[in-house]
Amino acid sequence: MTGSTEHSTTPAACCDGSADRAPAAPRFWTVDEHRADILAAIGPLPAIELQLLDAQGCRLEEDVVADGDLPPFDNSSMDGYALRTADTDGATDIYPSVLTVVGDIAAGAGELPKVGPGQAARIMTGAPLPPGAQAVAPVEWTDGGTGTGTAAAAMTAPVADEEVRVLRPVAEGAHIRRRGSDVAAGTTVLEAGTRLGPTQLGLLAAVGRATVKVRPRPRVVVLSTGSELVQPGEPVGPGQIADSNSFTLTAAAQEAGAIAYRVGGVPDDADLLRAVLEDQLGRADLIVTSGGVSVGAYDVVKEVFESYGGIDFRRLRMQPGKPQGFGRIGGAAGVPLLALPGNPVSAYISFELFVRPAIRTMLGAADVHRPVVRALCPSALRSPAGRRQFLRGRYSAADGTVEPVGGADSHLVGALARANCLITVPEDTTELPAGSEVDVVLLDS
Repeated sequence: MTGSTEHSTTPAACCDGSADRAPAAPRFWTVDEHRADILAAIGPLPAIELQLLDAQGCRLEEDVVADGDLPPFDNSSMDGYALRTADTDGATDIYPSVLTVVGDIAAGAGELPKVGPGQAARIMTGAPLPPGAQAVAPVEWTDGGTGTGTAAAAMTAPVADEEVRVLRPVAEGAHIRRRGSDVAAGTTVLEAGTRLGPTQLGLLAAVGRATVKVRPRPRVVVLSTGSELVQPGEPVGPGQIADSNSFTLTAAAQEAGAIAYRVGGVPDDADLLRAVLEDQLGRADLIVTSGGVSVGAYDVVKEVFESYGGIDFRRLRMQPGKPQGFGRIGGAAGVPLLALPGNPVSAYISFELFVRPAIRTMLGAADVHRPVVRALCPSALRSPAGRRQFLRGRYSAADGTVEPVGGADSHLVGALARANCLITVPEDTTELPAGSEVDVVLLDS
């Protein structure tokens, strides 16, 4: 023998002792560890100034204070006649108050007639109250200036020396919107953190704001991979399936508050996938992919992502959705990427657990996670050891119960569409008898 170790079975044959060490077992991450790692690396997007309609769905980064009163002047809430209340005391259908019409005031009018004793000014809804007037008599309380002595539904065009008959008394302040009665100058009308919907945008416009400082909605590019994918409406050949993931995940990203762009059905071609990614990076705050993260000879997704560096592919203690990927394309300051499994149920549940909280964090939202409630499950449940299982379910708030929908397989999109929650079975639980209490993640919150 010459010292060769070719046939040696002695572990200590290697002088550095490396033969004593068996290959390290791959790490399995828990759901909580993976999610915490993602959220620790992702923060709210920087605040920017946006035009009002571009700010819809965003959250305010500043308190908004009204510079002036709203309404900015006393104005009429009805079409009718502005008058002095004393002139209508005792008015009835039989003995109306007859007033001289001294002018016509439309909304937006600048020069206003003065209303004196025995006088009235015809006024339209929203028009400023003229000096001397104390109230507005709706046109239905008058003859409309027709001289017939009966109430009229329409107002006629003004004529010289017109008279109007008022058929009932009018209280002071009646049908007048007072200056500042909605919002007084100096009032904080919206607080920082408010999500801007249609009514909030309307209020901003009403108080004169053309732009607002907000946390912008993140731009999320959703990309599904796989040569087997065809677009909905196209013929499905042997071995092919319609691409549903890109639609599910794009809609889910929009529902979470993002501006989402769908890029569906990228074939398993490394050069093409790399080209698509390079094209999308310029408009992405976050990239979400589905497919190609499991251990397989044709999973070019991992090959491409690993070529960028900084993307970590992991195995999680969960079902469905064990294979996951997370990192950044372009280094520490690059675009974050979440790579999800390709099975439809796995992709959607992974989105809810990991992508949605990331989007909500980018938005600066306070409610990052879906609400979790306890519910009674009348059915017995089984779960694999060592994995947190997420079963699709139907939750009833009326009686606090939940029932599984469909099976545990990760391709059952029909069952997924009927679910409104996820039933959670912990990693250390393999069986739950009928009538057990379980944690339920509400999806329709």
